[in-house]
Amino acid sequence: MGFFDKLKQGLGKTKESIGEKMNNVFSSFRKVDEEMLESLEEVLIMSDIGMDTSVNIIAKLRDKIKKENIQEETEVRKALRDIMKDILEVDTPELELNTVPSVVLVVGVNGVGKTTSIGKIANSLRNSGKKVVVAAADTFRAAAVEQLEIWAKRANVDIVKKEEGADPASVVFDAITYAKEVNADVLICDTAGRLHNKQYLMDELSKINKVIEKELPDASKETLLVIDGTTGQNAIMQVKAFKETVNITGLVLTKLDGTAKGGVVIGIVDENKIPVKFIGVGEQIDDMQVFNADEFLQAII
Repeated sequence: MGFFDKLKQGLGKTKESIGEKMNNVFSSFRKVDEEMLESLEEVLIMSDIGMDTSVNIIAKLRDKIKKENIQEETEVRKALRDIMKDILEVDTPELELNTVPSVVLVVGVNGVGKTTSIGKIANSLRNSGKKVVVAAADTFRAAAVEQLEIWAKRANVDIVKKEEGADPASVVFDAITYAKEVNADVLICDTAGRLHNKQYLMDELSKINKVIEKELPDASKETLLVIDGTTGQNAIMQVKAFKETVNITGLVLTKLDGTAKGGVVIGIVDENKIPVKFIGVGEQIDDMQVFNADEFLQAII
């Protein structure tokens, strides 16, 4: 099965939530009018896209319908996809890895699939010909280092680790030293996900960032926030909270298979202007791909 087929299958419940409800709207109205637009707006709001984003999308759709004299259902669907595509394509979905090594810092609350995402991203980068090193800097959670080690083995990449409770910044320092020694292309750093203690998290990330800036001042750096797609509107709150702590350059969406809340992606990007870099729709190591707005929208509408 190709990734687009996996995506379609994985986003099946989101498609039911948005696509099927849209079908009902289109079958209830014979012409494109204000009443139909209000019904479409309701579908978007009910599909976890969020109130403000939904209102914004329908306002743009209303303008487009008037300007282009749209009267056919297929044209309305296409116009909707185009508007959503404009929202989702705020920036390039590819990671910017222009130096050797480049650094990818991965943040996110516990339980969102951060460790799994690191393993899958590491695997994807290695498959594209890059030499990858992973730093196990989430030393707070008992099983975090162990889990990351399992994923690093699966992805066939090197890992730098210390004992549980070690200073995360010192793990990153050792990992940078090792990445330089082996001439690695990319260093991926895991971090602890304690959002309930924001000050501690902020201090920890600040220390890690200082180490990276001191040791690799000219390196390309991405900070990816991992979000669990099943949490819907709660995911928007997580993005806002992390944005206060760290400069997020991209989002990684996990667990979109089996949830009807995939529409939240559009709301998150619209409200924060941060691009989605990766999307995961399954448990396997190759079930994560660079985000493609076109394919995502084709799969749900």
